[in-house]
Amino acid sequence: MMLEVNEIGFIGRVVDVFVITADQIDSRVQDDRVTAELARITAEHGASLALPADRTAGDELQVLTAEPTTAFALAMELTRTRAFHVGIGIGPVRRPLPKTTREASGPAFFAARDAATRAKGSGVRLAVQMQTAPEGKSAKATDAEALLGLLLILRERRSDAGWELYDLLQEGLTQADAAARLGISAPAASARAKAAHLRAEAAASDPLVRLLEQTDRATESEG
Repeated sequence: MMLEVNEIGFIGRVVDVFVITADQIDSRVQDDRVTAELARITAEHGASLALPADRTAGDELQVLTAEPTTAFALAMELTRTRAFHVGIGIGPVRRPLPKTTREASGPAFFAARDAATRAKGSGVRLAVQMQTAPEGKSAKATDAEALLGLLLILRERRSDAGWELYDLLQEGLTQADAAARLGISAPAASARAKAAHLRAEAAASDPLVRLLEQTDRATESEG
């Protein structure tokens, strides 16, 4: 179930939101990844989306949410696939919202598209842009992009074994239970977690979500 329009305040005032635009890399020579990602996003994040996740072009998907936690999670998930250039656009949208994301418009969508284009020149395949600031530039958006980039560099270096442990912990297992599931000892799991920098990522995630939230609020004061 999607968020109702009134729940995120689009009626009666301008509200800044997050638009995620993800452009599939080498889509002309790679199998389509958009269909599978749309299904996954709907299943995992549908309740926190303002409109259903949508394909907006042949090789592009777009998501609209008012939740910084969801915006952060989507950025991490889509960049992990290494199949998309991801842009996070922050700003207002036209209201009332239409029925589909591809019909929606407004500064946040323009910012997300520009950010996705800039992400093509980024080693971490991610960019953040705030449309209400002059020329789309904002100290908070720049800070968010830089710090998210550092986290993505850390994640890029993670081994398959590290990701295996990460996924089990994300399911809610304790490290001891994850070790048992993997058939390894507790010290081996601890060493794997250390090599994968799982504690560092966990410590950074909430502050990064708060930074995105502060950037969102900044667009309201600057717009």
